[in-house]
Amino acid sequence: MKSFCCVFSERTFCDGCCLSNAAPQQFPAAQIDAGQGMVVMTDKNSNAFFLSGSSWSKLGSVPLKHVSVGPPGIWGVDRQNEVYKFVATDFVPTRGLELKQVDAGGQGQIVGVTISDSIHCLNANRASSIKELMNWNTMSGLLIYYSCAPTGCWGVNSEEQIYFMVNLCLQPVWNRIGGAAISVEVGSDRNVFVVNRDGQLFERTGISGQVPQGTGWKKIEMSVKIKHASYDLGYLWLVSETGFIVKCTK
Repeated sequence: MKSFCCVFSERTFCDGCCLSNAAPQQFPAAQIDAGQGMVVMTDKNSNAFFLSGSSWSKLGSVPLKHVSVGPPGIWGVDRQNEVYKFVATDFVPTRGLELKQVDAGGQGQIVGVTISDSIHCLNANRASSIKELMNWNTMSGLLIYYSCAPTGCWGVNSEEQIYFMVNLCLQPVWNRIGGAAISVEVGSDRNVFVVNRDGQLFERTGISGQVPQGTGWKKIEMSVKIKHASYDLGYLWLVSETGFIVKCTK
């Protein structure tokens, strides 16, 4: 497996030949998400941004702690765990459920978890609705972080256990995956990355159509601690523990 080359500003964070441009900064970054060729982020002051060329532009007027972008559009949650959907030029609130984290990376559906770690899914028809009241499906299990791609979903629980399942918005059959993490992100092309409590970053190896859960983990060596990761279209986007954005390519 080819190594990643990761840079922000003019500083290189891992071995290899760096062909990518430096990551644009919006300090202090808190969280980042990439999908459908777009990159969105929040900073530690709850401002949301989207990447426009080589700089960040303000995204809407609503203070948000977490944003996600994918086939169903851009969604976010605020510090009171209210769920928002980006419509036209700004975020609009949805009623029906409070979530601490949402993910828009699946086949049109939205998934998320509550402050009590319950797991929920909004199917594609409901996610695309313009109605303010959203009827979420409650799924079995407990997770602190949940991420989906068209090929399946990954999650981690409060005990830092990692799980995978294929059923998307149906009642899941969770498969326990070896390793420990506090967050997991899966890209639309099935690339999976986890961050553990020590700020270490790992990529899932051996993923294929026949083995969608993969076979192992490969550590991506970094000289800084990582807080958050997201992957799309060949780029791995990271937020360091200190709030810098790191852009990686292979």
